[in-house]
Amino acid sequence: MDRYSDTRKVSILGIIANLFLFIIKITVALTSRSQGLLADAINSGTDIFTSAMTYIGNKLASKPRDKEHPYGHGKVEYVFSLIISITMIILSYKTLLNSYVAIVSKKELIFSFYLIIVCVITIIVKLFLYIYTTKMGKKYENLLISAASEDHRNDIFLSLATLIGIVCSKYGLYFIDGIVGAIISIWIAYVAVKLFLSAYYVLIDTDINDSLKEKIIKVINECNNCTLDSIKSSPVGVNYILLMEISVDEDISLEEAHSIAENIKKEVCKVEKIVDAIIHVNPKI
Repeated sequence: MDRYSDTRKVSILGIIANLFLFIIKITVALTSRSQGLLADAINSGTDIFTSAMTYIGNKLASKPRDKEHPYGHGKVEYVFSLIISITMIILSYKTLLNSYVAIVSKKELIFSFYLIIVCVITIIVKLFLYIYTTKMGKKYENLLISAASEDHRNDIFLSLATLIGIVCSKYGLYFIDGIVGAIISIWIAYVAVKLFLSAYYVLIDTDINDSLKEKIIKVINECNNCTLDSIKSSPVGVNYILLMEISVDEDISLEEAHSIAENIKKEVCKVEKIVDAIIHVNPKI
């Protein structure tokens, strides 16, 4: 349960940190009319939603196996990842539209050093969150945490871009702020599409990667009296169920063939990420 308890900690920390950043960003953005910081604030708002979805998705995914779900609830992570990505795309469109209006109408922001302070605080907080979530994401190979990690990294660069736009406004280049807001919204959409595709490929039962398949084939080749005919897989959360066909000599008894299949199942289930194996035995021709 360490995987789920640590994911819960990541999501709670994300909610608290992003709520704090959202409040200070939206307050300063509205008083200064900065489209760049307003877009950044909306991005923090999506981060709150993302962290909340991570918490809920993780809680549901951590439920133990039951009669209706014999392989657990791991795919919930990917369903919630889809929800997060679609929400981010919608919000990025709204932010892009606001930035376009600001550029066309030539709205000028009211420069304040509070704008710079907010950007610096954001960069520091996001750098800490990025380091922490990257470590947890690699440790557990959790798509929700990895998505949060990428988002924190992106936020560092986006806040730097916002800071550049704000500094430019001090020297009369107000249109830069609107351009920065547009760049941020496009970046949010880009991250959302990547997250969407990552979840989508799992939900449509993408096969295991070549490296993992080679490990499984090696295990099977070490077993005597059989030949591997085919191997497929079905993802269950971060894990997989194998669907395999093997061939055995036709003079082998049914009992011995069954024993061979059971031995192979036992060995392949020792391979990382393999939770079950369904093996069909064919006579070797």
